[in-house]
Amino acid sequence: MRNLILSVFVITTLVSCGPSTKIVKSWQEPGASVSPSASNKVLAVALVKDETSRRVIEDQLVKRLNNNGVASYTIAANATEEVLNQKITEGKFTHVLLMRLADVEKETSYVPGTTTSFYGGYGRYYGYGAGMYSTPGYYTTDKNYFVETTVYTVNPDKLVWTGTTKTVNPSKIEKMVNEIGDVVSEKMKKDGFLK
Repeated sequence: MRNLILSVFVITTLVSCGPSTKIVKSWQEPGASVSPSASNKVLAVALVKDETSRRVIEDQLVKRLNNNGVASYTIAANATEEVLNQKITEGKFTHVLLMRLADVEKETSYVPGTTTSFYGGYGRYYGYGAGMYSTPGYYTTDKNYFVETTVYTVNPDKLVWTGTTKTVNPSKIEKMVNEIGDVVSEKMKKDGFLK
């Protein structure tokens, strides 16, 4: 019995320590694919209001692009669409990767209380009854962040891949961006978009 309880505890701990980011939907242009090469140059754009968050996100995206990417804040901080298009042309970018927070949703769930006791005779009841305990049920509220990642080709200006991820209760923006990067790149590889 103790081994069973220990096994359940270990499995529950491992599952709860897993990534809090999952892909909820994605789409790709049929037949479209991208392979990492020197001829591909990607502009990474984070569409967020906070400049510090924007820089953190774009820097994390560029790291993942293995020197084939450029953070938009380095060439066109707070630029208009016209100026951004000009910078994309001048920089000879082949793709634009955009990331934006699509939605934040609160989800409340009830965790039932527990009671442990042992019945089977007064001796056993007494021995285990001393250790009997109860915990009340309670409500928890999770914050779910839905982030949309899209990839466009520059010539022609066309959407070739998009995906939405759900991250539950992120603790740090860098960790969340890295988890999103892992989940998105895994999905792109699985679908044959990223070669």
